[in-house]
Amino acid sequence: MLSVADNEAITRIGPGTPMGALMRRYWQPVLLSREVEKPDGDPIRIRILGEDLVAFRDTSGHVGVIAEWCPHRLTSMFLGRNEENGLRCVYHGWKFDVNGACVDMPNEVEEYDFRAKVKMVSYPTVEIGGIIWMYMGPAELRPPDPKFEFTQQPDSHRGASKVIEACNWLQAMEGGLDSVHSSFLHRKLVPSANDGFDGFDGLRAIATSGKLSVETTDYGYRYAAARPIPGADENYVRSYHFVMPHIQIRAAQLNNDGSWLKFKIAGHHWVPIDDEHTMVWNWLYSLDDPLTQDEKEERGFGNGPKDINQVTFKPEGNRSNDWLIDREQQRKASFTGIIGVNAQDRAVQEAMGPIVDRSQEHLGQTDKAIITLRKMLLTAMRSVQDGGTPPGNDEVYYSLRGIEQVLPGDAVPLEALADKMFARAGHKL
Repeated sequence: MLSVADNEAITRIGPGTPMGALMRRYWQPVLLSREVEKPDGDPIRIRILGEDLVAFRDTSGHVGVIAEWCPHRLTSMFLGRNEENGLRCVYHGWKFDVNGACVDMPNEVEEYDFRAKVKMVSYPTVEIGGIIWMYMGPAELRPPDPKFEFTQQPDSHRGASKVIEACNWLQAMEGGLDSVHSSFLHRKLVPSANDGFDGFDGLRAIATSGKLSVETTDYGYRYAAARPIPGADENYVRSYHFVMPHIQIRAAQLNNDGSWLKFKIAGHHWVPIDDEHTMVWNWLYSLDDPLTQDEKEERGFGNGPKDINQVTFKPEGNRSNDWLIDREQQRKASFTGIIGVNAQDRAVQEAMGPIVDRSQEHLGQTDKAIITLRKMLLTAMRSVQDGGTPPGNDEVYYSLRGIEQVLPGDAVPLEALADKMFARAGHKL
């Protein structure tokens, strides 16, 4: 459990908060490239880390992110005209470029023009892997570009989506980092036509308890859940990486001999919108065959166009309709009666309330990754307060991979899988 004071500190991410200062030391995904696809296209509202911003792609193709409120009379720049390499306020015509500089002040005669003294809040962006990334921290401490392995694949071999979750970022992320819950929350009671009970889905259904091992690194930590397979001297092992401050890299799958079964790797970013809302980013990539359209649309996960409004990114299932739970399906077909793996995650995490009171919890051994996470975040938050550099601020995470495999019962999971988990990345254990 956490103390009430630590729970308050670790969950609040707005401007001026200690955790907000930590978050601003990292690149944040803010938009899919397709949302600002056309130069001089429509501006887009963004709310992230408690700040209201507007994004636009200018005539030259550069993406700018500036404060939503015009510094003249504080109306919304979302209403603005995107034209000739700048966003022009419709109220009095003030115009700002992608760097937030005022480049035109047409309502003032020349002798009273003071555009050189006016600059809006703006944040630098990079466009990598079909995503617009933004850095909100001190310019002199800007980290290397966020070249995760998925961003380096061709468009045919990667996919990304996002969805708003109505709860604090930390409980959303903790739900994703929790490994053993998948044996319950995501369990099917009957085989489906597409995937049946074969492979790792079947193992998760029968190997429901596990031992967690966690190893801290210079980017965060890596961890593995080893679940004994009933009737066999083997463990079903699923390993992951946690990359500061809110990223998980999930498993690719191996055969028992160590050969690749499916060379597809996935992950999430849990990006705080504000204290009570999170933008959950989901991504998937392949290093061999191109992704199918079904894979890109995340069918079965509850993240695709049929599940998520592709303009607002709000899910169809939410608290107002009890997350579309079907009690008859719960009795006969699935553990939850909710369709979609990530839809199931959102339901249990949102059902905790906007910000859960962690001082009331009773944690066990399988919560070891979550316990480590909280300690690491609090330590990093205090380090930044003291002028230090938080972990995960260099290129070390570029080629990390999670691995899923059946191992002999006496194997040490993190040792047995190390060579494939790090895949060309330098690291310090």
